[in-house]
Formats: sequence, structure tokens, C-alpha cells
Amino acid sequence: MSHYHTVRIYHRQVGDNYNIQVPDDSYILRSAEIQGYELPFSCRNGACTSCAVKILSGELEQTEAIGLSHELREKGYALLCVSYAKSNLEVETQDEDEVYELQFGQYYGKRNIRRGLPIDND
Repeated sequence: MSHYHTVRIYHRQVGDNYNIQVPDDSYILRSAEIQGYELPFSCRNGACTSCAVKILSGELEQTEAIGLSHELREKGYALLCVSYAKSNLEVETQDEDEVYELQFGQYYGKRNIRRGLPIDND
């Protein structure tokens, strides 16, 4: 039997707050959609930053978030498409370009990528 958590999402792009009930075995984005809320997303696989949020309080699990560097995860960023609530949670949506710049901006025009993707340097 699933345990439910209350997730408060501040959808910054539209200025709305959503309070949703999320089972601990369901992705947060999917639960929000089932409850009628539209949030930013693109790949649904944890590979981009369209559904990125900043965690304001609470805990989540996002082991499948391959599109988010370890450094940004440590700073409190998460991808809702592959995140499970592990407690009551409060998050704020982010602009994809801002998160992308935080993650990859230091590499543009600097030619300091030795091998693989910049995210591999973590």
C-alpha cells in the first residue's frame, strides 16, 4: 500500500501554487497531471531540464535524473518527471534555460571539455 505525501508546487511561470497528493511510488509530475495540473516537461526520462524545480523543503528521490549534475542535485535542484516524494515537499519550478546555464554555462566558449559531456566531469 502506498503512502501519500503532500507536495506544494509553486509554478513560477504562471504564478500559481498547487497542492497535490503524491503516492511514494509515483513520479511527482505524473501525479500532478493525473490531478489536472499542467507543469513544464519535455522528455519525461530525466534527461533534460524542462521539468526542473528547486526544492524549498522536504525530501525526494531522483536516482533516474541523468540530465541533472550531482552538483545541482546537491544545491537542491530536481527533475519532477523522475522524482518520488519521500516526505511532504515544497518545490518551485525553474526556467529550463536558467538550469541549463547553471549546469553547462561554464563550458561555453572555453574549450575545457576533455572527454564526454561536461556532466561526466562530476
